[in-house]
Amino acid sequence: MHRTSMLGILYFISCSFLHSQNYTDYLGAGHDQGVIVSSSSDNDIEISQNTVSGDGMDAAMMDASRFLSQATIGVDRATINAVTEYPGGYAQWLNDQIIQNYTPLSTSLENVWAEVTSAQIANGTDPDDIGLPWAVHWHYTWWQHHMTESDLLRQKVAYALSQILVVSAQSDLRDNAYNIASYYDVLYEGAFSNFNDLLTDVALHPAMGYYLSHLNNPPTDEANNIHPDENFAREIMQLFTIGLYELNIDGSRKLDSAGNPIPTYNNQDIKELARVFTGLGPADINEYATWLNAPYFGLDFYFSDGTIPMIVYENFHEQGSKTILGNYTIPAGQTGMEDITQAIDHIFNHDNVGPFIGRRLIQRLVKSNPSPAYIARVASVFNDNGSGVRGDMAEVIKAILLDTEARECSNVMDLSGGRLREPLMRYTHLAKAFPKDSPLGRYWNSSYGFLNDTKQMVLQSPTVFNFYLPDHQPVGELASNGLFAPEYKIHNTSSAIGYINSAHSWINWNYLMGSWEENDPSISIMTDEIEAKGNDPEAILNELDILITHGQLSDETRTILRNAIYSINGNDQEYDRTRMALYLAMISPDYNVLH
Repeated sequence: MHRTSMLGILYFISCSFLHSQNYTDYLGAGHDQGVIVSSSSDNDIEISQNTVSGDGMDAAMMDASRFLSQATIGVDRATINAVTEYPGGYAQWLNDQIIQNYTPLSTSLENVWAEVTSAQIANGTDPDDIGLPWAVHWHYTWWQHHMTESDLLRQKVAYALSQILVVSAQSDLRDNAYNIASYYDVLYEGAFSNFNDLLTDVALHPAMGYYLSHLNNPPTDEANNIHPDENFAREIMQLFTIGLYELNIDGSRKLDSAGNPIPTYNNQDIKELARVFTGLGPADINEYATWLNAPYFGLDFYFSDGTIPMIVYENFHEQGSKTILGNYTIPAGQTGMEDITQAIDHIFNHDNVGPFIGRRLIQRLVKSNPSPAYIARVASVFNDNGSGVRGDMAEVIKAILLDTEARECSNVMDLSGGRLREPLMRYTHLAKAFPKDSPLGRYWNSSYGFLNDTKQMVLQSPTVFNFYLPDHQPVGELASNGLFAPEYKIHNTSSAIGYINSAHSWINWNYLMGSWEENDPSISIMTDEIEAKGNDPEAILNELDILITHGQLSDETRTILRNAIYSINGNDQEYDRTRMALYLAMISPDYNVLH
C-alpha cells in the first residue's frame, strides 16, 4: 500500500489518539517488527514502510497546523514543526504566547513613518508638505508588524477583537494613522487582560469617541432642545457586551411565560446610559492646534490628540442619578468618571456578557456554529477563571482553543463544524507560510486593491456592525438547516472572483504585496523548498496539505491537483508544478472552508 493513499486515514487515527487516549500499541506507533509493506513504486519502499513504523505519519504536524490556523493569522513550516514538538503541548504554547513581550502598533507606526518621511524628503518633498500618516500608512504598519513580530496569538486575538469592538477608517479616522494605531493598541493590550478593563479603555479612546460620537457629548439642555448622543450607549450594549435579548449561559435565548424572547434593554435604558457618557472631551491637542495652549470641551477631533484617553469635563457632565439596566441606579453627586466606571462595571457583570462575547470569539477563532455546550463552557470560564476572577481574557482564549470541540478530530468531519475562512486570513496565511523576497526587508502593503477586491481589511469595515453579523445566514442550504455563516456576507460573485484574481497575482504573477511609495519594490513569496520536490507530485501535495490545508485535502481535490501537476513538464516544471498546486489549493474549498 502506498503511503499517501493512507494519509487521511492516518491523520484521523493519530489525531484521535493525540487528544484522547494514551495508547502506544496501534498502527504507526512503531510496532513494525516483522511487518513488510509493499508499494506500487520500487522507489517508495522506504516511505511505505514508514506507514506502519510511524516515521511516515504527518498527523501531528497536520494537527498542529490546524491548531495554528485557529490561534494565529498564519505560520511557516518551522513554526508548525516547533509547535508539534512543543514541551507541554498546545496549552504551554498558549501560556508562553500570553506572557510574551510585544511591540505596540504605535511604535511600529513611528518606525514606518520615519522611513516614509525620510524617503519623501530624499526625493525632494518639502517637509512642511508631508502632513500626518493616514490610513495607507496604518496598512503598511499592520503588515510590517504582523510579518515580523513573534507574538502570534496576540495578533490573532487582537484582530478578532477588532471585529467585535469596531471602529473603522472608513470615516474621518482615515486621516490620522496615529489615532488608528493607538486604538489597535488598546485591543492588543486587552487581548489577554480583563474584559472590564478592555471595555473601559475602548469607551474612553478618542477613536471610539469620535466613531460612535460620545466625544464632546453634551448634557441635556431642554431649553435648546439638546440631548446626549445615544450612539455609544446603544452599541456598548447591543454590539459590545449583552446583545438584544436575555441569554442563558449556553447562548440560547431566555423566554418569558408566553414563549417570547426577553429584551435586555429598552429605549429608556439607552437614554439613561447616554447621560452617563456626557462631558467626555479631548485630553490634549495635536500639532495642528498651534494657536492653543490646552484642549477644551468641544474641540474638534481634527485638532485633538487621538491617542490619549478622553477626560471628563465636569461642567459638561450631566448631573443627577441615572437608572440603567435592570433598574440599577447610579447615584447623584458622583464625578463623571465614577458614573462611567460604575456603569461599565454593571454592564460587565450582566449574565449575558460571557455567552455573548464567548460565542463571538469562538466564531472568529474556531467555528461559525459552536454548540450550546461549547458556548457554556467558555462562558463559565469568563464568569470565573477558576480563581474567582470574572472576565479573564487569557483564560477565555485558552478555553476556546483547547476545548474538545476545537481540538477533537470528530469535529473535522462534522459538516456544521467549520467556517468560511475570511479573505484577509487567507491572505495572511499565505504571506506567513512562505519565505518572502523583500529587497528592502520590509512588508509595506497598501492593501486598497485587496480591500476593493474582497471587501475586507483591518479596521476598514463599512459600519460598526463589522463586515458581517454573527447571525448572518446566506439564503440556501445553510439557512434551511439553521446554520450561521457570517463570512458569507462578503462572499459574492464579485468578491469571490476578486479573491481568485488576488491569489493568482500573489502566486503566479509573483506580486504578494507592495506600497504606494516611490521606487518601492514589490514583495513576493519564495517556494524553493517545495520546488525541490517538483519531480515527486505526491510530495508537493503532502507538503501543501500540511502547510495550507491542515490535513484536510480531500481525495477529490487531491486528484484535481495531481492531474494538474502531472500535465506540466518542461525546463521549469518544478517551479510551475509548485505554483499551480499552490494556486489551486488556495482557491479550493478544502482551504477556504476551515474545519
